[in-house]
Amino acid sequence: MNELRSIVMRAENRWTDIGIPRVAMVRAEVCADQVYQPMLHLVLQGAKTLSIGDRLMKYEAATYFLVPVDVPATGQIRQGGPGRPYLAISLALDPQVIAGLLQGEEGGGGPSKASCFSGVAAPDEMLDAWLRMVRLIDRPVEAAVLAPMIEREILFRALQGPLGGTLRDMARPGGRLAQIRRAIQWIREHFTEAFRVEQVAAMAGMSVPAFYRHFKSATAMTPIQYQKRLRLLRARWLLLFEPRDAASAAFAVGYESASQFNREYARLFGLPPARDVARFKSPAERATAAAMV
Repeated sequence: MNELRSIVMRAENRWTDIGIPRVAMVRAEVCADQVYQPMLHLVLQGAKTLSIGDRLMKYEAATYFLVPVDVPATGQIRQGGPGRPYLAISLALDPQVIAGLLQGEEGGGGPSKASCFSGVAAPDEMLDAWLRMVRLIDRPVEAAVLAPMIEREILFRALQGPLGGTLRDMARPGGRLAQIRRAIQWIREHFTEAFRVEQVAAMAGMSVPAFYRHFKSATAMTPIQYQKRLRLLRARWLLLFEPRDAASAAFAVGYESASQFNREYARLFGLPPARDVARFKSPAERATAAAMV
């Protein structure tokens, strides 16, 4: 862990590309509110708290968690002490890579032994693989050959752990997560528009009750709650980076009532729009607010 941390300390205060496909690392002081894309996230130092739908998840150092689909979340981080910033590393999840590991697997594996988004203690074998992965930062010739092998090893360790069932679901082209991903993609592309759940359930090829059940299992939200989170996150970005007032931001993201927008914004971010944005007065503070952590 000490060597892992020392290498990741080279990261910036945002997700930093290290030149290896799908791998990024971060050294952070704050946690941004954002849409998390499918990934395996390993906390190395400090701790992280994420609010995902109706769940509040806490992740300590040496634990990892999975994000199986695009999920809007708000969060906070805690540093590991004076001079010990939050450190983490992530692997973007490619269903095809996971599927390659499952070829020839008999029985298809069982369900996950932990709920979606749960934090899981990283076994020593996974930490060792991560260490070998980040050592490749300064060895691009070796990285081209070894990084794909180590990626498969990290995923193999995760497949053996409590969240292995979730990874298996991600790799099945016709599985429930693939169906939910289709619906999520449509909602993300049309988040300013009103929609009926029956319409989106049909896109996913599910009955409405099954769609509700599987959507909430994957995102911890109903489809309408998911859309609302997308709208509020986008509105906050508009307020921070464009000269807009709260009402114009509300209408831009699809709200029909400015008062409803103000209530829901304050419920999510803790303050009404104007007071929330006032906390980030300088360009540096605004950039920090938008950092992808």
